[in-house]
Amino acid sequence: MPEFGALMERLLELRPDMSRAKVEELIQDKKNKIGAGYLTDNGAMFLIAGDLGISISEPAKAEVGLKELWTGAREVSVEAKVMSISPAKQYSRKDGTAFFLRTMIVYDADARAAVKMWDEKANLPGMDELKPGDVVKITNAYVKQDMDGAPAINVGSGSSVEAVAGEGAGSGMPGIDEITKDVGEIGEEGKNLAVSGILDGPIDTMQYVNSKGMPGKALKMRMKGKDGRSVRVVLWGKDEAGLPPIIASDSKARLLGVRAKPDDQGAMEIHGNESTAMSVEGSREPEPIRARIVSAARSDSGETRILGADAKGNLLRFTDPAGKMLGYPEGEVIEFLPARAHGNLITLDANSYVRKVEEGEGGEKIPKKEELRTMISSITTAGGSYCVDVIVLKSPERREVQTRGGETVYLGEVLVGDATGQMWVKGWREDARLIDGLGTGDIAVMTDVTARSGLEGRVDLFVGPYTKVTKKDTGSAEGGGGLGAEGGGGLGAEGGGAEAPS
Repeated sequence: MPEFGALMERLLELRPDMSRAKVEELIQDKKNKIGAGYLTDNGAMFLIAGDLGISISEPAKAEVGLKELWTGAREVSVEAKVMSISPAKQYSRKDGTAFFLRTMIVYDADARAAVKMWDEKANLPGMDELKPGDVVKITNAYVKQDMDGAPAINVGSGSSVEAVAGEGAGSGMPGIDEITKDVGEIGEEGKNLAVSGILDGPIDTMQYVNSKGMPGKALKMRMKGKDGRSVRVVLWGKDEAGLPPIIASDSKARLLGVRAKPDDQGAMEIHGNESTAMSVEGSREPEPIRARIVSAARSDSGETRILGADAKGNLLRFTDPAGKMLGYPEGEVIEFLPARAHGNLITLDANSYVRKVEEGEGGEKIPKKEELRTMISSITTAGGSYCVDVIVLKSPERREVQTRGGETVYLGEVLVGDATGQMWVKGWREDARLIDGLGTGDIAVMTDVTARSGLEGRVDLFVGPYTKVTKKDTGSAEGGGGLGAEGGGGLGAEGGGAEAPS
């Protein structure tokens, strides 16, 4: 039932010759005439409207701005621009019946809001063709509180969503470029954000299990702002579908419909979901790449992990489920056509070719492992991954750290140095064991350690899944047998280095 104020405004709109005082007088007269116990002010106004030959059964319908939304509102109509939209997804209710849901983030000149499209509305014609920046009109929707407490527009059986085109559509609303912020400018928590930056390394896929025990995938990466600050990004429920197969590590990227929140150490990070729109500079056509095999190892789970280096000295991490690189020893130069190359993360598949290349073939010189060494004084967070040859100055220590989510994890730390300076090398969780076997005075070669900003403005190195730590004084093989070789220090060898990869 409309409120008294809305009814009064509607009556005065239809009868501008009447004053508010006159209507209130008529209301009192009507209540006195009918008698006590039968009429409210609202009821009396309906009777007066009938006497006047007008209908005020509903307030005047008009479009509202997103900032005017309030939980409980009904018959809402809005016009806004699309920021991002998820695919329609099927879920199950508690009684076992199925329903569809599609989530869209929209914005106008003043605010942003989530739109939930239910059942048949999730599969309306044209929804899959909507792009960021398109204008949509939502009619006869209702507003409910979303899980984060914000009002969300809900589109049910009596509602409609349609694209709006033509001159004047979206007039007064900013474009996508205007609402996009540099990722380095995000300094506080926020949601429904549009951010851009430079990819700082590869885009990788990880597996996870959600709170309901269901498996899922997520994309993880880092993006760097104009100020050089690198920010961690996780897009939950997203995979590599739709991304260009070839993406350079310094490509431009934009994320639409994400939120910012602090990580376990208080640094801001970016999170997205299935409705997040991601655009990345890249190529659909792979080209042959040449690299030298730097190290090869097998993880505890049996996964093959291969590290290579290209002509510029960039470290490349290989995923090779098809076994295309088996039999190529460490130190050998190969040419390959990747199925996917996201930054320095290279994926080979059954259709990829791999061949041996002779040293200097085509005039291209690819550095050897010992030439990849970086001195500590030259390491910066802008450089990504490094190979270092260092002495252990302080034996490793391991301590428990509690995350903001209440999880207790291990952090391993070891202080190392060379002729140019000292630096901490750290490892989180299971990666901490990579440095456990080191002792004061040991000389160690650490291949593929990543530089990140640490405490008090310093730079720290972190070990990871592709890191290999070899103590020079243990007799560990620096080269030798390769992938599947019968001897030497490579993958599949009976002997080999003293260090186990993560």
